[in-house]
Amino acid sequence: MDYDLLTTVMRRLSLEAGDKIMEIYNGPDFEVKSKSDDSPVTIADEAADAIISDGLRKVFPDVALVTEEQAASHAVTANTFLIVDPLDGTKEFINRRGDFTVNIAYVVDGVPVRGVVYAPAKGRMFFTDADGVSVEEMGDFAKDTIGELKPIKVTTPDNDALMVVASKSHRDQATDDYINKYNVKDMKSAGSSLKFCLVATGEADIYPRVGRTMEWDTAAGHAVLTGAGGDVVRFDDHTPLRYGKEIFANPFFIAYAPGVTLQKP
Repeated sequence: MDYDLLTTVMRRLSLEAGDKIMEIYNGPDFEVKSKSDDSPVTIADEAADAIISDGLRKVFPDVALVTEEQAASHAVTANTFLIVDPLDGTKEFINRRGDFTVNIAYVVDGVPVRGVVYAPAKGRMFFTDADGVSVEEMGDFAKDTIGELKPIKVTTPDNDALMVVASKSHRDQATDDYINKYNVKDMKSAGSSLKFCLVATGEADIYPRVGRTMEWDTAAGHAVLTGAGGDVVRFDDHTPLRYGKEIFANPFFIAYAPGVTLQKP
């Protein structure tokens, strides 16, 4: 894989998809449909998916592609593949809360090694560079010119005063019960894959997810967190979270900055 090219293409496609998403977000009311699993989908999800999928297939025709919005791609069996969630946080989008992201990642041998997370309504862009180091781009996000880059790195956590981030739309008692095992200084909520990025930038120390997710929800954020020195492990046994699993479903997991003393479930 040409990682310089991959970085450029993933970044550009995320911006193009973000423009389309924001056009719909800022427009009149849009129809909300339900998929077979009762999760919501909008024209924005579908339009963003078309932009990203078409762009990736054009440049990387020989790399397997998995995307949330194309059910046929969920039958892919590969350890190395591109994986896309064109609009992560559809509920946030529908309610116009802004905490939604465009996610594109590249998985090699079950490990997300490169990724981009773009939050168009928040004006924040995180990605791994060609060397796998995570950065946040500052500025106006020109399509063909990368702007000022700020390296990001996880914080050194204080286990007596941890900063925790949890899901905004999927917070439940099981999550709170687990968080209560830690000494928490402050808690914040965020939607979509932004939670991974808040750990990656040091704005949080730990993000536990005690709930259903799919690999396209997590791969890009996982890559960004890894490139910032963080880690993601399974909730049950604290082994690395792997990708390319059956139907691309994740177990519960914990994303964190090394130094956090992980508690058992």
